[in-house]
Amino acid sequence: MTQNLTDTHAAVRSTQAFESGVVPRRGDTVMVRGEGCWMIDSEGKRYLDMTSSQGVAMLGYGHPVLTAAIQEQAGRMHACPNFFHNDTRAEFLSRLISVTPEHLTRAFLGNSGAEAIEGAIKFARLATGRTGIVAARNSFHGRTVGALSITWNPRYRRKFEPLMPGVSHVHFNNIDQLEEAVGDGTAAVVLEVIQAEGGVHEGSADYLASVQQLCHERGALLVIDEVQTGFGRTGRWFGFQHFDLEPDIVALAKGLGGGFPMGAVVYTEQIQESLFSGAHGSTFGGNPLACAAGTAALGVYEDGLIEQADKAGRRLREALEAAIGVRRVVREIRGKGLLIGIDLRTKAVPFLKTLMEEHNVLALPAGSTVLRLLPPLTISDGEIDMAVEAIAATLPEGS
Repeated sequence: MTQNLTDTHAAVRSTQAFESGVVPRRGDTVMVRGEGCWMIDSEGKRYLDMTSSQGVAMLGYGHPVLTAAIQEQAGRMHACPNFFHNDTRAEFLSRLISVTPEHLTRAFLGNSGAEAIEGAIKFARLATGRTGIVAARNSFHGRTVGALSITWNPRYRRKFEPLMPGVSHVHFNNIDQLEEAVGDGTAAVVLEVIQAEGGVHEGSADYLASVQQLCHERGALLVIDEVQTGFGRTGRWFGFQHFDLEPDIVALAKGLGGGFPMGAVVYTEQIQESLFSGAHGSTFGGNPLACAAGTAALGVYEDGLIEQADKAGRRLREALEAAIGVRRVVREIRGKGLLIGIDLRTKAVPFLKTLMEEHNVLALPAGSTVLRLLPPLTISDGEIDMAVEAIAATLPEGS
């Protein structure tokens, strides 16, 4: 006996309850298809996706280059253990290292952002012989035990404590607090240059430069979490490039595979020298399907898409400022590239529901009062205008 889509949705609802607690459930909507920047539900209703499926579908849905690469690889070899060399994996690794800064010469492949953070923590502890980690308040790095330990939000942490010892959190953009926290036992400082889920808060250039200098002086490694800000999201290959940083380790995921699940840790040759056989591993990391998708995605990013995203981000920001910037409900509009936060003077969730139900536009929260936009990098000018018009119709007028 087969189930219809509604029955199937009801059957898995208990599983979905464990997904991101700050994202409101969207009723009984069943998404079945995607085209470009649009998601389509089982009733044929189309939604302009200003979320990229939580930041991963950087090329939108059904991109021909990504689709062709996955189909070709699936017909040739869909799995290969890491104790064998693989041509697709080798091509992807070469392509990935070619787009990272020159000092980052090594990469470990996994399957998600949380796994990338776990690898970064382990590598930092091995390389330094220390165990302490300093992270920022309002940070988000994932929900596995190590990543959760350095994630700030008590909502995620409380029920799982005690977590990994030796972790401290300091205020973001406060170098004095960081100086007090980083000592002889600190293996790494782990930061996002833009705290995306934490409210789209950007690190200041002076602060981030001081963080890097402090790490160098005290023998701690600088780990940058680029899971959400990497691969053109901010208008550059990586968010840290806006600030001329040279991190020791970078955690990558989301856009890395153009939406296909994969993650990576990229790091220096000096860190590689501290690792040993079996120090870290992943059964599915470096899967040929994922690597084929990643190579295809990197090729599209290199072919002018990052520059296009930078322009699209400026257009989106300027259009939002013109349409809603002076409204009383709007405290601030902030972000870089196609990572935009609209900070409201009230809760964001009711407006997210209205956007979806009345205007067919999907957006995300970032904290309780921030409406977050991170559309596919392929978004058109017309689609940007549609999204801004819908947001303007949703937020109350008045200055």
